[in-house]
Amino acid sequence: FAARKPWRPAREVIDWTNGTGSDVASGDVVAVGQILGVALVDIASTATGSVQITGVFTVPKVSGAVIAAGESLTWDVSVAKFDDNAAVPATGDITLGAAVAFEAAGNGVTSMAVKFTGVPGTET
Repeated sequence: FAARKPWRPAREVIDWTNGTGSDVASGDVVAVGQILGVALVDIASTATGSVQITGVFTVPKVSGAVIAAGESLTWDVSVAKFDDNAAVPATGDITLGAAVAFEAAGNGVTSMAVKFTGVPGTET
């Protein structure tokens, strides 16, 4: 009879080394490969800090985007904001599964609640 390993919850917070060349502030969205997360602490360039890759956070949104609750989102790396899924992704943008709209957000709105899935998206 084999001993069972104790159950452990999935890791939702990971250590991330900031290789962006810029400091990252607590609350900023960061790409960990093709997974999106939110910095839980200030992370200086080349330093390591905690990033939460699952959960709901209020984050920046492209002002002109009209987004429905439950819609998959595009992380527009050039402006560091989420856009709707009709946006044409540019190099470095992350789409498809990494984040979904937790609420609807219309034209003129500059932030919104987003569910980070912890699942890799597609990087353009």
